[in-house]
Amino acid sequence: AVYMCEVERHHPEVFRDQDKESCSRLADPLPAAVGVTYELCAGIVDKPDLSLEEIACGEVLEECGYRVPVTELQRITSYRSGVGVTGSRQTLFYAEVTDQMRTGEGGGQPEEGELIEVVEIPLEDSMKFAYDETLPKTMGVIFSFMWFQNNIAPKLPKK
Repeated sequence: AVYMCEVERHHPEVFRDQDKESCSRLADPLPAAVGVTYELCAGIVDKPDLSLEEIACGEVLEECGYRVPVTELQRITSYRSGVGVTGSRQTLFYAEVTDQMRTGEGGGQPEEGELIEVVEIPLEDSMKFAYDETLPKTMGVIFSFMWFQNNIAPKLPKK
């Protein structure tokens, strides 16, 4: 969806005066990178026999490569996203990970269309990152950085 919005922004003629049966090809397509965004680790709640926490831990392992015990998750809140399209309910958790918890590279499952690169943002750069409009990110990323700054960062030892 992000890629298609960028195509429309850069090449509005592709979508102008098009009916559902025809489709224009771009002579000079945009690079795929314009559709890549910074997002939180996430997953679909499609395993009725698992709790939200168990699903979240599975996604952290699959996407980021860290084995997080369910008992180490802290529930932050639930909220609605995509309210104009899907009305999805999302639940946000916090987990602190260490190098000892790393069991793999992460990266998701390419066969499911996932293209995931784990990105670490230094704490001192986190709010600059959150507010940098040139870096495409979800509102969940911005909210989580603000939550962290208000709830976790003040308790960290000073350097």
